[in-house]
Amino acid sequence: MLAREVTWEVDQDDDRGIAVINVVGRQLRRQAVGVRAAEFAHAVGYGEDMIYKIEGGKRIPRPEFLDKADEVLGANGLVSAMKEDVAKVGYPKRERALAKLEARAVEMQLYDPLNMHGLLQTPEYARGLFLMRRPVYTQDEVERYTAARVARKAVFERDPAPETSFVLEECTLRRPLGGRAVLRRQLEHLLEVTELRHVEIQMMPLDQVEHVGLSLVEVMKFEDGTAIGRSSDVSGGRPMTDLKRLRLLELRYGILRTQALTPGATVDALHRLLKET
Repeated sequence: MLAREVTWEVDQDDDRGIAVINVVGRQLRRQAVGVRAAEFAHAVGYGEDMIYKIEGGKRIPRPEFLDKADEVLGANGLVSAMKEDVAKVGYPKRERALAKLEARAVEMQLYDPLNMHGLLQTPEYARGLFLMRRPVYTQDEVERYTAARVARKAVFERDPAPETSFVLEECTLRRPLGGRAVLRRQLEHLLEVTELRHVEIQMMPLDQVEHVGLSLVEVMKFEDGTAIGRSSDVSGGRPMTDLKRLRLLELRYGILRTQALTPGATVDALHRLLKET
């Protein structure tokens, strides 16, 4: 049996996801001609009902399912070859869109006043954050969103990686989402990230009197000289490319950095917070 019988539902407003999973279903049905569904289900370790849902394009299979199905059906790689496309559409559209931008970026300026930025979250912290949402997410949604968020962290493994700056609110570094042990590991992870040459993290202290504004600021710059930004009050959280508004965001982010602790002082503060947690 496969270790976990987990699949994800296909978002009905995700045209790309629907198209990819329908292709997977057709390929499975083509390769499984003459094989009874019950026998196939038993061989790959999934329930028969789940097999019908995957073949019908209603559920997104896990990568190991495609490998096992390819082996069982003797498909010579035709089924397992779809793993990359399936993995991409397995994540929510918004996370895929962000990952696509991050994969192109050469510079990122990132500030989230409410939560630890997604690119900095450990899997346990991300899961704890999603479990706290109201209305509640299903377990399926929690696992899917967590996996998508963790996958985005591959941006740090690029060579060359983008020059990335984070400004974090101290309150988000004290809030024990998921429990104290989860927060401790999150703080340890932040200290590990500060050692990366292309990343700078600055903490905005709780007692900072001057503060340019508690609204999301994100600016990504690309190799061709273009840029895209996002802010909860300047663009309603929607991506924008208007140069005038981008300059406003860059100005605001620059002031945020001057008001926050320096990267070195932030490392010291993280060590203190870790001792207190």
